[in-house]
Amino acid sequence: MKYQVLLFYKYVLVDDPQAEKQKQLDYFKKYNLKGRMIIAKEGINATLEGEITDTESYIQEMSKDKRFADIHWKKSEGNGKSFPKINIKVRPEIVSLGLKHDDFDPNQISGKYITAEELHDLYESGAEFYVIDMRNDYEQKVGHFESALLMPMKNFRELPELIESISHLKDKLVVTTCTGGIRCEKASGFLVKHGFTNVYQLYGGMHSYIEKYPDQHFKGSLYVFDGRLVWRMNASESAVISSCEICGDSSDQYVDCSYLHCKQKRHFIACDNCRNEDGTVYCSEKCADLAKKSGEIFKP
Repeated sequence: MKYQVLLFYKYVLVDDPQAEKQKQLDYFKKYNLKGRMIIAKEGINATLEGEITDTESYIQEMSKDKRFADIHWKKSEGNGKSFPKINIKVRPEIVSLGLKHDDFDPNQISGKYITAEELHDLYESGAEFYVIDMRNDYEQKVGHFESALLMPMKNFRELPELIESISHLKDKLVVTTCTGGIRCEKASGFLVKHGFTNVYQLYGGMHSYIEKYPDQHFKGSLYVFDGRLVWRMNASESAVISSCEICGDSSDQYVDCSYLHCKQKRHFIACDNCRNEDGTVYCSEKCADLAKKSGEIFKP
């Protein structure tokens, strides 16, 4: 039995998000899918998993709707455990940048698309350009584009506070990148709106580039928002660029601190050797001590 994970989004008017939620719920049940979906008036954003035949049937079903007929589907191998359930929510935005009165429609203001092939050619040409990584800092740790500017964000909503740090690139060729492309629809538009003159966004995101060019100009692994956490699309073990935050050995395995009341709710990189026999792992000696004293432990 082979599973497939689908990552996709579309900025398009959804007149009745609640009705679309029910429609999608029916599809998920019909095709035995599990995953996460956000629906808003501005569009749809989802990651889901199912058996390959079922996910392909879902794609065919969605393609019958003219609103979603041209979705760029990012596909990867699943393990049947990427999602525990169906989670479909209606929200004000499909990606929250928190701009409020300064918000805009990415169908009206956005960076120009650059394909994976075109970005690869840019790297190979030696031309001057700047890749800006628009993901959160913990995503960047396990993998990123060669020579990319890594925006130090804990959350995408911090972008407006950080734009001044890259203002020197306003007249340079910049390429915004993220996992599947959705954050760059708004991130690239935000740069355009603030005076950047030569802004591109990677069509299909990092996912599409690595599918075509594994072990090339994307270094390391791709952080994904499902049960896998990290997708090792680059083939070689030497592709791991991150380190265990406990012992320093090479690792790209993300874990959560096993102390249930960890104040930082630490999501960090730890290798197998730093796990305890019962599978627990702690971000600090303090959390380990508190867990042992209280017995309030999360065991994977």
